[in-house]
Amino acid sequence: MSVHEQFAEDLALYALGSLDGDERATLEKHLDTCSSCRQELESLRGDLSLFALSTSGPHPPQRARQRLMSSIGREPRLPVAVPERRRASWWAPLGWAAAAAMALLAFTLWRDLGMVRRDFASIMAQATHDRGELERVSAILDGLNAPDAQRITLAAAKTHPQPQGKAIYQRKNSNLIFLASNLPPLPADKIYELWLIPTQGAPIAAGLFKPDAKGDAVVVNPPLPAGIEAKTFAVTLEPVDGPHEAPRGTGVMQGIGE
Repeated sequence: MSVHEQFAEDLALYALGSLDGDERATLEKHLDTCSSCRQELESLRGDLSLFALSTSGPHPPQRARQRLMSSIGREPRLPVAVPERRRASWWAPLGWAAAAAMALLAFTLWRDLGMVRRDFASIMAQATHDRGELERVSAILDGLNAPDAQRITLAAAKTHPQPQGKAIYQRKNSNLIFLASNLPPLPADKIYELWLIPTQGAPIAAGLFKPDAKGDAVVVNPPLPAGIEAKTFAVTLEPVDGPHEAPRGTGVMQGIGE
């Protein structure tokens, strides 16, 4: 074996940085005096540089590879301990995510429950109001259907179509429903006013009203003194600043008891 062949394996390990101890010192001493080995070392280092930039590279001698692998095998291997805290950290984000999801769910349920409670309270309030209105209307109808309820028809002459009205009045409870039809449209500064004409005394205002586009109108239970006996009812055309203490405008229609 020539001197160069003797150092060939060491040159490969030296180029890789894996040659230590006396072997490294001997090789470096030889390189000081051997230009051929220095050129071979530079060539190996160049090949290693190319190897770092490609998937293929120089192939060091087999014995050098075995020595390198044996050197790596002799290195002590320390057990890699995984800290308990690190292992637990995998679960930590999941725990926070679950807690956040539960908090969001609880907030959503609380908000929805509040909305349901408000809706339920609104429905109950509306139901109470509707029940009160139904009871009030039922009481009015019962009174107007009573045997002592007066039914008075109001009519106007010399107009076509003829305005008509129907008043149903119960003296006992002061219940009154007035229905009108065929009423002419109102001027901007005028309004219709219903009057209760008692058997004794001055006319009593019984409500202001405006007809719809068809000329129909309704007055339901206007505020009236209790126990007034009605002789008849009348409708007048009055200024819009009413109600008034006495009729001041033009008479529209008047009725008599049936």
